[in-house]
Amino acid sequence: MRFERHISRWVLSTVVLLLVAGSSAFAQNGKVNFRVTPKQAYIYVDNAAIGEASKHSFLSLSAGEHKVELVNYGYQPVTRTVTVVAKKTVVLEVALEAAGGKVSGPFGAITIEGASRDAVLLNGKSPDYFVGHGDEFNNEFLFKQELVVPPGTYQVSIQSKDKDVWSGPVSVAADQRVVVDAHKGIRKAVPWKRGEKFGTIPRFTVGTASARVAVAKPVADLSATTAKVNCGETSQLKWTSSDAPKVEITPVGEVTASGEVAVQPKQTTTYNLTASGPGGTATSSVTVDVNSAIQADLGLSSNEVHYKRVGNQVIEDGKAQLTWTVSNASAVSIDSVGTVDPSGSRSFTVAPQKSDFGPVDETVNYTLKATNECGGAETQTVALHILGSIEPGALTMRSVYFPTDQPGTRKSQAGLLASEQEALKTIAEEFKKYLAYKPDAQLILSGYADRRGPKSYNQRLSERRAELVKRFLVEQGIPDANIATHAFGKDSNLTADQVKQLVSENAGLTDEARQSVVRKFGNIVLAYNRRVDLTLSSTGQESAQVYPFNANDYARMVDRKSTKKAKRTEVAAERERESAGN
Repeated sequence: MRFERHISRWVLSTVVLLLVAGSSAFAQNGKVNFRVTPKQAYIYVDNAAIGEASKHSFLSLSAGEHKVELVNYGYQPVTRTVTVVAKKTVVLEVALEAAGGKVSGPFGAITIEGASRDAVLLNGKSPDYFVGHGDEFNNEFLFKQELVVPPGTYQVSIQSKDKDVWSGPVSVAADQRVVVDAHKGIRKAVPWKRGEKFGTIPRFTVGTASARVAVAKPVADLSATTAKVNCGETSQLKWTSSDAPKVEITPVGEVTASGEVAVQPKQTTTYNLTASGPGGTATSSVTVDVNSAIQADLGLSSNEVHYKRVGNQVIEDGKAQLTWTVSNASAVSIDSVGTVDPSGSRSFTVAPQKSDFGPVDETVNYTLKATNECGGAETQTVALHILGSIEPGALTMRSVYFPTDQPGTRKSQAGLLASEQEALKTIAEEFKKYLAYKPDAQLILSGYADRRGPKSYNQRLSERRAELVKRFLVEQGIPDANIATHAFGKDSNLTADQVKQLVSENAGLTDEARQSVVRKFGNIVLAYNRRVDLTLSSTGQESAQVYPFNANDYARMVDRKSTKKAKRTEVAAERERESAGN
């Protein structure tokens, strides 16, 4: 008995606790009063299938925000966010608007048994695919309650709250009725003669103990404003669809039911529009052809130019102009020019690659390269022929000057002072380069003596001077055959006026040196005539008669005493060599 009393007390306590807890939870709820037209509209709350609005006119929901969807096939769905307040009632009054016209056959039918008022969806799991509830599709006797669909295969889902009661594929043929058990799936398929009699029927019909939902097959149409574009150009895709909650264009992505979008394909692309809904799938496609070919033209104002350079001076330079036009390209460049606009021109002066003396005969290629983002590429090349010559300019030559009465003998090396040797070395280097261009050229050496002394003596003296210069140039590497000598003695001496003019033109003279020249002008006139002039045979160029006033050994050339002393030393050295030879 004691045990039984304990059990009774425990049960009673548990019941009281449950009642208190339930009362507390209920106290946190509020209600939504649905006033919906049509009254057959179905309620979804937070994506869970609840039931007909007429059967749930006062729906208890927890306090807070809720997503409410009201759907009825043949009407535009409505979504609301409802804020529920504990112990309060919120009124939601909605009138759904009819959408879509009548539906044309052929038709088949689906009967749903055992689904009570569970939601029925075709080809999707969201409210967008809702077509009705089980009680609207479960009777094919006197009072018809039927789901009419176009022939095809459907993924049927029967939902209760947030769970699937049953889901699976159902294939329906024209004028055929398929019976589906909500828990076991397809039960049978039987002929459906009524379907043959339907022409066009409304999407939603309801009467006393009867209902009919006629599902429309989606419609899709896709077009392009431009079916063929060049690379980089755009085409506008335009589309329309109906009865399709899900619309996508590949490769664009998911889109609205109707609209337009600009596309810029990089290659020929087929765009596929797919519209999916409860009534099946509709497709439409369009191809935009992309032209990746590049058209290019490159031209030259002249295919041949002439060039001439003498020394460092360009006498004739080749001028040319490149002109080009390119279409359907995103990048254009020309070798040796760089990146350029798609169309343009460029003037330029042409110079050959070679730099040494000789004839010029070269070809320069200019290559245009054009590409685009679609894989197109084009190359154009033009050739420019350069003809001409590079010739040596005037040689750097000045006359060579000697002290009085030098050299004394034909074999003597005296008289060719250090300053004059350096001048001759420079001339020799330039003349050797000149010979590479013109091998038959000659340096003509003309020896002179001043007016003092007998004519015959001065003639021999001028010969020795020319010969001494020749020997020195041969030692520097100039072939003997390319040097000729002449002697003029004291004939053709420069006059005092001529020397005066030469002195005035000598830019290297300082004021002090110029005064010294004036004081010794008589000696300077004589010094100017003790020389060897050089002439280039091929051009007639003559050496400049510039006296080396600034040379370190200048005094030896103009001072007779210094010259006599040097001559005595030379004569003694010559006799010593002759004695040794004997």
